[in-house]
Amino acid sequence: MNIRYGKSLKLSSLRIGNKLVGEKHPCYIIAEIGSNFDGSLIKAKKLIKLAKQAGADCAKFQSFLTKELLSPTGFKDKITFQAKWKKSVWNIYEDAELPRKWHKDLSRYADTLGIHFMFTPYDYAAVDILEENKTPAYKIGSGDITYLDFLKYIARKRKTILLPTGASTITEIRKAINIIKKEGNNNIILLQSVTQYPTPIDEANINAMVTLKKKFHYDVGYSDHSPGILIPIASVALGACVIEKHFTDNPKNLGPDHPHSLDPTNFSDMVKKIRDLEKALGDGIKKVEKSEKHTRIIQRRSVYTIKKIKKGERFDHNNIKCLRPAIGVSASKFNLILKKRAKKDLVPYLPLKENRDYN
Repeated sequence: MNIRYGKSLKLSSLRIGNKLVGEKHPCYIIAEIGSNFDGSLIKAKKLIKLAKQAGADCAKFQSFLTKELLSPTGFKDKITFQAKWKKSVWNIYEDAELPRKWHKDLSRYADTLGIHFMFTPYDYAAVDILEENKTPAYKIGSGDITYLDFLKYIARKRKTILLPTGASTITEIRKAINIIKKEGNNNIILLQSVTQYPTPIDEANINAMVTLKKKFHYDVGYSDHSPGILIPIASVALGACVIEKHFTDNPKNLGPDHPHSLDPTNFSDMVKKIRDLEKALGDGIKKVEKSEKHTRIIQRRSVYTIKKIKKGERFDHNNIKCLRPAIGVSASKFNLILKKRAKKDLVPYLPLKENRDYN
């Protein structure tokens, strides 16, 4: 198991499958396919392939059985979001189930493409299937952050846990972390998330991700349900090492997840911008960059003669001046050169050289 850091914010890397994830590694990007396979194994495979082509590190689904997740009577009273669906909550969930007999097939298919395969488990049997298929990590559903016995079961698998914090308080997050740690697993990445689909931009609260990092001293990421690609890119700029974004072949398709998902073109654009941003963020060390070495000479000044100067003549403001380019003594030494004497006769606009032109 990876050893985490103590009080400081110096983070250690975690492993998700064959990839290292953390501050100094490329952002791990998850294409959340969810229910967008529309009940078709062929389409599920198609979406995995499209996710790989779009640059995702992982294609993720959800593994649940409606009867193990919902109360048969709990949603009979109209709930606000249910009124927007033409079917009952129970039927919507049944339609979105990923048949468990497909899990192994999809996992093997993803492996042939070189993309990680993961799904969010919602019951103990799903966790066992994940283990059988050598899942690279566990992504918890935000709604299960208070399902502490379930978190214990997952923690014992000793894999990296992606813990989203949608609709959660700091106290609830702390309890979940403590439960996982008590099982000997400290491999946790906290994900800021808002569980409204789609998330209003003004409620994305990316800075809450930064707060989680400072408060709990874990790497962080963002599980995003907002429109477009602004929030993922901004999150990476603020330190996200994991991004999860819903993925589909066509956002206009019918289904609960399609409308707030990115198509392959937009997902690929997001990935490219994230990779470009990572390059732009750099290593944080202030230095003269390779591209600056020439402009450093062009834009800086050095000390030049501005008229004929005879051997032994003193330098002063009337016969030397700081001009571009910097091919002689640095302008920073101008005051040190004043009142020194020329070693030899000097022509106008000669860049002065130390130990050659004066003493």
